[in-house]
Amino acid sequence: MSEKPQSIEQWLSALGRPSADRDYKPGHQRVRHLLTSVHKHQAKLRIRVAGTNGKGSTSFMLAAALQACGLKVGLYTSPHIIEFNERIRINGVPVSNSALQQSLETLMPVALESGASYFETATAAALDQFALEQVDVEILEAGVGARLDATTALPADMALITPVGIDHQAWLGDSLQEIAEEKAWVMQGCEYSISAPQQAEVSSILKAFNPKLALCDMLPWPELSTPGQHQRVNASLAYAAIRSLSEAGLITADLAQVKAAITTCQVPGRLQLLKVGNARVWLDAAHNRHAIEALLPSLPAIADPFDAILVFTRDDRSLVQELSLLQSYCHEIIANSAPDAAFEQLRLQLCKHPEGTFLVLGSFITVAEVLSKQEQL
Repeated sequence: MSEKPQSIEQWLSALGRPSADRDYKPGHQRVRHLLTSVHKHQAKLRIRVAGTNGKGSTSFMLAAALQACGLKVGLYTSPHIIEFNERIRINGVPVSNSALQQSLETLMPVALESGASYFETATAAALDQFALEQVDVEILEAGVGARLDATTALPADMALITPVGIDHQAWLGDSLQEIAEEKAWVMQGCEYSISAPQQAEVSSILKAFNPKLALCDMLPWPELSTPGQHQRVNASLAYAAIRSLSEAGLITADLAQVKAAITTCQVPGRLQLLKVGNARVWLDAAHNRHAIEALLPSLPAIADPFDAILVFTRDDRSLVQELSLLQSYCHEIIANSAPDAAFEQLRLQLCKHPEGTFLVLGSFITVAEVLSKQEQL
């Protein structure tokens, strides 16, 4: 790599362009090899977050809460929406291109030599940035599963488990039991583990893996800045983590300030509102049945009904059966297996209903497609 690339994505393009679990390479050997090239700094706390849905929201809320405690927080989430830098944040701010260049100049030759994936290299880059910035707390959102995910290749102090459902079956198994067993490994070696409320089958598997697992209490939250009744689960899990760390004497927390930070935390791509003239467009990265079911109770308060709900999936993932769940919430459902068709389909609907209300569902590829071109709507 004698010639310096012009952008971060050019650095990483040699590893392939990821699309969710298509980038998943199970195992820890490659990422541990990468970590030998990472700067060394031991954060006071490392927290892993795994689950099927709500990982990103919980991670963002937890980061905001820890910042309210006066801590310097490194947050690693995936995927990004517009720019890769969004995956790695220090106290809420994405790292700069120049900072990432510093990490990738060292990591990319090792990644190419070892056959590391895009996600594994991103994970190592995040940990390098956290070390260079000497953060107090690292929050690592798992990519796929937990047992063989890159984020579980190194020890952690706390594990959080968001609601578990069916997704990434190609890697984790077709049954809820198999998926729960994979997710349970996020707790391996952690002194503190907390789970959101789960289905009975999932709870029994998680408890069997770790009898010390705590269940978070559901709190009566006021209206959250990131809307949706399901977000109250994520907020309660983040709050439970802070309270547990505070009671253990690991952090000093003003719980009133913590609640305020969680309440005002805005999570990109989760029921995010765009105003297009007199029309209102809601974007959400719900792209599996579990996520759509969680979203349903929040929809009547947003629009009753929507003029159209647009659902976009990948060519290897179908939501045909889930469309019936959405039927009563809108006048029309538009489904497409091409995530990058979202912008054109939405523009057509806006022409038909210039004062309408719409919901666009899909992966972060879909959300990015709309957000990156919103000025053209």
